Amino acid sequence: MKKLKNPFSHFEDYRCFGCDPSNQYGLQMEFYEDGDYLISQWEPKDYLQGYGNVLHGGVQATLMDELASWVVHVKAQTGGVTADMKVKYRKPVYVNKGSLTIRGKLKEKGRKLAVIEVELLNASGERCAEGELRYFLYPEEVAREKFYYPGPDAFYE
Repeated sequence: MKKLKNPFSHFEDYRCFGCDPSNQYGLQMEFYEDGDYLISQWEPKDYLQGYGNVLHGGVQATLMDELASWVVHVKAQTGGVTADMKVKYRKPVYVNKGSLTIRGKLKEKGRKLAVIEVELLNASGERCAEGELRYFLYPEEVAREKFYYPGPDAFYE
């Protein structure tokens, strides 16, 4: 498994809720590449719960959406935005029972759309949520010009 570099962190106006390591209110996700998959290990915070000790479903969806955006950057090799997202919640995700694994892969890539499959696993490896996300893809030149996409090599040391 190879740790990915966050090439956005040097931008002055970078405040991503999902992946900015210096956003004290954010999720501060880090990413790894393992073959076709991108993976993030993430420790739940108790202030992000909905019901007692259960991670809020919107936060679970955000974790999966952020991972999918990185799949677009690294595997589809461009930038994009979420077009739609289907989430199935299978089991409660507890904020006090260890770290979570969020992993996803590029299922399909067309000229304008990508489909990404993502799952959220608890500390025991049980699938608690899964999602299928469709991302609208920008041509690489547009992603570079308007959305600071640094190119696929920028994610590696």
